[in-house]
Amino acid sequence: MANHPHALWVLALVSFVESSFFPIPPDVIMIPMIIAAPHRAFVIAGTALVASVLGGLFGYGIGALAYDSVGQPILAALGKAESMEAFNVRFNDFGFWAVLTAGVTPFPYKVITIMSGWTGMPLGTFLVTSIIARGIRFFLVAFLLWKFGAPIRDFIEKRLGLMFILFVLVLFGGFAAVSFL
Repeated sequence: MANHPHALWVLALVSFVESSFFPIPPDVIMIPMIIAAPHRAFVIAGTALVASVLGGLFGYGIGALAYDSVGQPILAALGKAESMEAFNVRFNDFGFWAVLTAGVTPFPYKVITIMSGWTGMPLGTFLVTSIIARGIRFFLVAFLLWKFGAPIRDFIEKRLGLMFILFVLVLFGGFAAVSFL
């Protein structure tokens, strides 16, 4: 599909649905597309970004408008139903960080999009943070593949998620250290 004339549309569709309910990340399509056409790496990343953020807004809408009938069953299917109440209590206090973390790490971004709508996170905060987080994730993958080509693919698929998690932990640790100084 990476070389198909409609590959960008398929990537956009996968990026959109992954942000609200679909379990497979857009990287599965994005990585081979960039390897096949590295000169289009940033167009591909931009497509994934725009579609993912729009899908995130759809997920936000599910949480805000249809949580009981649609959002709750999706979160329950993802195994998150038990922890939703406790999560809701603190979510909006850390909403920016929750969206940022889910947007760049392997944590399911769709869970955060639905929870953001359900808890009533300010839409502007959600939107800006989603753009930042998904932009970091997709454009870093695009840059690495554009710069290093297919040899970096194994690192991206096996270790980049861990690198993002470590980055977030260091970032949180830095903020915690500064707050105690």
